[in-house]
Amino acid sequence: MALKATFLNCTLKRSPKISNTRALIDKAAKLFNELDVESEIIRVVDYNVKFGVSSDEGEGDEWPLILDKIKACDILVIGSPIWFGVRSSVAQLVLERLDGTYEESDPQTGRFPLYGKVAGVIVTGNEDGAHNVAAHTLFNLTHLGCTVPPNVDSYWVGAAGPGPSYIAAGGEKHLYTNKTVRYMVNNLVFFAKLLKDNPIPTNLKKLYEDALDESE
Repeated sequence: MALKATFLNCTLKRSPKISNTRALIDKAAKLFNELDVESEIIRVVDYNVKFGVSSDEGEGDEWPLILDKIKACDILVIGSPIWFGVRSSVAQLVLERLDGTYEESDPQTGRFPLYGKVAGVIVTGNEDGAHNVAAHTLFNLTHLGCTVPPNVDSYWVGAAGPGPSYIAAGGEKHLYTNKTVRYMVNNLVFFAKLLKDNPIPTNLKKLYEDALDESE
C-alpha cells in the first residue's frame, strides 16, 4: 500500500537559509522512508501564498499548488518554529487558508477534502510554547477533517530565553525528541493504513439536515 506524507515547513526563513524546523522534519522524513512512505517537504515561504480564507485568492496566488499536494497526500505534518510562545505567522496563514476547504465538501456526504488524512505536528524553538503550538494546530486540523492519532507531536525546545536552536544545540541527540518523532511517525503510518482500508463513512450532509430539522 503506497502512502505519501506531505510536510509543510512553516519557518519564516526563505531558502536557502538553514531552518531548524527543517532539520527535525528531515529526521521524520527519514523514518517515514524506512516504513516505505514517500515524503515531500514544502517550505511555504518559498511560494507566493496570499492572505485569505479561500482556496484561491486570485492572480499570483500559489496556495492552490500547495493545496493540491495536501489533497493528494495521506499524512499531513505541519512543522512550525515558536515565536513569542505561539506558532509562526506562516503556520497561522496555512491554517487560515485551509479554512477554504470547508467550501469544497463532497456534494453527497458533505465531507471535507481533509477527511481520510492523518495529521501530526513538529515544533522547534529555544523557548517555551511547544504544547501551545501542538495543541492549537492539531485541534484546528481535526476540525478540518483530519484524524489525529495519539502521540503525533514531536518537539524540541532549548532553555528559556535567547540561545542556540535545534541544530546548534545538538538537538538531534535529544532523547525525548528522538523518542517522540518515532512515536509520531509510526502512529501516523498505522492510522493512515487503517483509514485507507476503512474510509470514514460519516455523512455530514445528512447529519446537518437532521440537526436542522430538530432546530426548526
